[in-house]
Amino acid sequence: MRLLLDTHVLLALIEDRLVGLPAAVEGLLKDPDSEHHLSAASLWEIAIKSRLGKLKLTPRLSSLPELLDGLGIRIVAINEHHALASIEPEPATRDPFDRMLLAQCQVEGLRLVTVDRALASHPMAAKA
Repeated sequence: MRLLLDTHVLLALIEDRLVGLPAAVEGLLKDPDSEHHLSAASLWEIAIKSRLGKLKLTPRLSSLPELLDGLGIRIVAINEHHALASIEPEPATRDPFDRMLLAQCQVEGLRLVTVDRALASHPMAAKA
């Protein structure tokens, strides 16, 4: 399965806090047949929150691309198709980062791995 990790799930992964995630999410992350992807929007969100002091991150921001590469996580750049996508069905969130993740899932044929209640019930969310 081709999976897009949401920001919260990525942070749990790189901060080695998988124990706090639901078993279904942990199972998706450990599935050797899954491809893991991350949106550039998640990196942007992490950078903003880190620089504002709202997020304490163990690795340096500048080291994240290399860290993700080492974990086998592919970055999904944001393009015009993602920006213009009309998400169907309409998500229960107004958060622009969350909406971009769903748009990327729709356009790229990915499933979103999330613990966010506003997104977990969306048809594009991965089910374990």
